Amino acid sequence: MKQVFTTKRGVRVLNTSVPGINNGCVKIRVLYSCISSGTEMSAVNAAQKSIYQRIKSNPATITKALNKINEVGLQKVLNRVDSMIEKLGITGYSVSGVVEEVGKDVDNFHVGDLVAAGGASLALHAEYVVVPKNLVVNIPEGLNPAYASMGTVGSIAMHGVRRANLTLGEYGVVVGCGLMGLLAIQMMKASGVKVACTDINTTRLALAKELGADKVINSAEEDPVLAVQNWSNGYGADAVLFTAATHSDEPLSQSFQMCRKKGKVVLLGVSGMTIKRDDMYKKEVDFIISTSYGPGRYDPEYESRGVDYPYAYVRWTENRNIYNFLELVRDGAINIKKICPKVYSIDQAEQAYEGVKSDPSNHIITILDYTQISEKKDAVSSEVIVNQPKPINKDIVTIGLIGAGNFAKGTLLPIIASHSNKFYLKTIVNRTGDKALNVARLFKAEKISSNQDDIFNDPDIDLVMICTRHNNHAELVLKGLRAGKHVYVEKPLAVTMEQLDEIKSFYKENKGKPAPALMVGFNRRFSIYAKEIKRLLDGRTSPVMLRYRMNAGYIPADVWVHADGGRIIGEGCHLIDLMQYLVGKDVVSCSASHINPQSGIFLSEDNRSITMEFEDGSIAFIDYFSCGSKDLPKEYMEAHWENKSIIMDDYKKLIGYGVKPKSVSSSTSEKGHEEEWLALYDALKSGKSPIELDSLFLTTKLSILSSQE
Repeated sequence: MKQVFTTKRGVRVLNTSVPGINNGCVKIRVLYSCISSGTEMSAVNAAQKSIYQRIKSNPATITKALNKINEVGLQKVLNRVDSMIEKLGITGYSVSGVVEEVGKDVDNFHVGDLVAAGGASLALHAEYVVVPKNLVVNIPEGLNPAYASMGTVGSIAMHGVRRANLTLGEYGVVVGCGLMGLLAIQMMKASGVKVACTDINTTRLALAKELGADKVINSAEEDPVLAVQNWSNGYGADAVLFTAATHSDEPLSQSFQMCRKKGKVVLLGVSGMTIKRDDMYKKEVDFIISTSYGPGRYDPEYESRGVDYPYAYVRWTENRNIYNFLELVRDGAINIKKICPKVYSIDQAEQAYEGVKSDPSNHIITILDYTQISEKKDAVSSEVIVNQPKPINKDIVTIGLIGAGNFAKGTLLPIIASHSNKFYLKTIVNRTGDKALNVARLFKAEKISSNQDDIFNDPDIDLVMICTRHNNHAELVLKGLRAGKHVYVEKPLAVTMEQLDEIKSFYKENKGKPAPALMVGFNRRFSIYAKEIKRLLDGRTSPVMLRYRMNAGYIPADVWVHADGGRIIGEGCHLIDLMQYLVGKDVVSCSASHINPQSGIFLSEDNRSITMEFEDGSIAFIDYFSCGSKDLPKEYMEAHWENKSIIMDDYKKLIGYGVKPKSVSSSTSEKGHEEEWLALYDALKSGKSPIELDSLFLTTKLSILSSQE
């Protein structure tokens, strides 16, 4: 399918894969999408900035970069910078179209429905989009679908007007007669509000007058504060809605001055934010922020998980704002036609953006039209060729990646790319094509897709690499194994005992037969530090006492890492695996305890102490916590045995007491990711497993149990 991207060379229309459906979501075949001249042109301009320009505009990035260099090393930071420069940016957030498919838990939409939808990173300028149900509305009967593509844009203006809370007969001022301002003027008039507006563009002021403004003020030719005072009989405005986009502080200062005592200023646009206290203090003026489309915005429970707010308590959610705007347009209370929308085909997107940039007065509303290509459904494929195929030979492991997330892109794929004589990344599957396309371009993958079967059914692919969210790891592992593919899954292997039992059953059923290899990304055991400690411990004749500290860091409770088993299953599993590797004996018992917070932000789920006992009398203590200082290094281990001690400090150095380890040190934490992949390659070529299946299964079992105690 075709999709609009921002690049450092400007706007481009590129081919990418059709997105896959998600639970609680609606797949839409787009008919029209609306370009937001303010938000999107900012993104286009930002994409074309050099690294120097980006740093200059945001000096705080220097400190972040230095901290990251200290953490992961200069080369990895440079790799990330290169990927940022070449990154394709997605754009768009307001569309209309036809429902193509509905996901599970969606019962208010049906295939064939005409709908409007919104959401940044969701309702994109693309032939197909997948949007959560709370951001989708049916188009009121009789409304032009092209105008319906403005639903989300219109809801932004509507929420700003609602925040102003003006009532019949009150005085409202709109600062800035761009699209948001022109829509807000009409909404205020429809509410019985007396409306004045200010701008420096005479054409837009004339249009504002046509659309119902009672008073238009050219702030370049007269004092807007005095004009508003005169217009409001000396009292000042009840509310000022600031919809302009400027870096100057003066228009906002004037907005405060326009208000009556105890009036309000609602910031919908962009302004310089040096605020004069006297502008607000003497009149006790309220300063209010209007957040995008309305209640529900930036709430993952509402937007992503589809939990609606009760109608009686939250009358105007972002969904209800979108629908109400569309009703006003259909009923003629808001006149879109008079603003003269410019319509371009999707193939003319570059010209459309250029028009918005070079001739903004005639591009107040700009719409992309997909209707001609959207009729050619047969031409749409889940699979897209990105780069020329590479010759494949028996010495190279051909990889199909599922999940083009940050960890795969930032950590694993650079390793794979640096060993091109061993690995070849053929196919990348991701639910959204833009991420897959970015990663494919960066790492020279042959093709991208949104269909996992394009990997499972490809006879050339040797290894399925799973880097998705934790909840579907086990399902994908089984699909890969049953397809006869070797599988690498970034931890965890499973998040429930039932999932683990299914994987174990596969190997039981195939016992005695050649079976695909299974590898879980327990990289710590492959680090140079773990290997050296293991070498020293292998010569012992008495038990060892191990203590491992992981200062995991605080992550808010609503972030996804706490779901699907939580952080012990998702990250603590590394340490359980490492303890087994170092001791080299069977585990005879494992128990866990945790803090019991009565208040505060820290959770019992990621503040746990795990104790493992082994058959030779050895014992390992794992302290995994999120309540520690961020200044404390993340990982630290002590091993004590036979009057000897060794300390591993954050995978940067080893210190021995009574024992002399080999000299290994690094300026950054080297946790064994590269060594892990080299070991996996050797295992696939030799037929030996880098980690025994029983060990993988036990680590997963103990992680699940430790997360539940």
